[in-house]
Amino acid sequence: MIVALKHFFFQHEDAAQVLIYAGLITSLWLAEFIFSFEGLTKKWKHTSTNILFIFSALPIQLLLTVFIVMISNWAVLHHWGLINFVPFRHNRWVYYIVMFCMMDLCEYIYHVTMHKFDTLWKFHLVHHSDLRVDVSTTVREHPGETCIRTCFLMLWVFICGPAISVLLLRQLFQTFANVIAHTEFRLSHRVNKVVGLIFITPNLHHVHHHYQLPYTDCNYGDVLSIWDRLFGTYCELDKEETVFGIDTHMDEDTNARYLNIIKVPFQKLERKKE
Repeated sequence: MIVALKHFFFQHEDAAQVLIYAGLITSLWLAEFIFSFEGLTKKWKHTSTNILFIFSALPIQLLLTVFIVMISNWAVLHHWGLINFVPFRHNRWVYYIVMFCMMDLCEYIYHVTMHKFDTLWKFHLVHHSDLRVDVSTTVREHPGETCIRTCFLMLWVFICGPAISVLLLRQLFQTFANVIAHTEFRLSHRVNKVVGLIFITPNLHHVHHHYQLPYTDCNYGDVLSIWDRLFGTYCELDKEETVFGIDTHMDEDTNARYLNIIKVPFQKLERKKE
């Protein structure tokens, strides 16, 4: 049974990723509903808008994943990538840990880049425009950003040279971390202090979704929080002070309608306010 599952995951990486993603989001969505004591109608209204992004982003993700696999296979075959300059890389533990950190740093760089260039920010702000962050916000990604993000991933794979097994392991951690980070549940202050030393927690990512600078431009980390600490983008904010959204796009009617949100990147850009 275990061998069969392993074979399926390696042979159908894209399908396995979708199944894990869907199962985790559904489970946490139900947990949010049960523990929030919120009416189903209100929660579903918010979720129904965000869930539509799956249908526009998923085909792009699955199509471009083919090229990621091709680049990874080529890099491994030709011993290409930064991993080949790492001492003791033939040790399995060294290889996986170093590659995981390399790829996580690349995702940090990607995230910062999406915030710093106007053309890219216009697509990324769609994710930030959600006025209520819950687990469904995870999939609120403009199809244009899906394309951009996946193309960046191709670049990172070409530069670093990870094997498919590394990408699969990384995707499992990344999926879990991203979904958990967007959930309504927060850790206690004490637990967050400990876990947040290494990992991005819901508490830390909620700060990133605060509607105003400088908080919008902090806590860029994907799985690990160490990059924010190293590069000076780490920040904390109490739950009571956190307001979700982005200050240039706070209109509830626009943010609650899929077709309105899709048009946002093609409209005149207003800069984030200090």
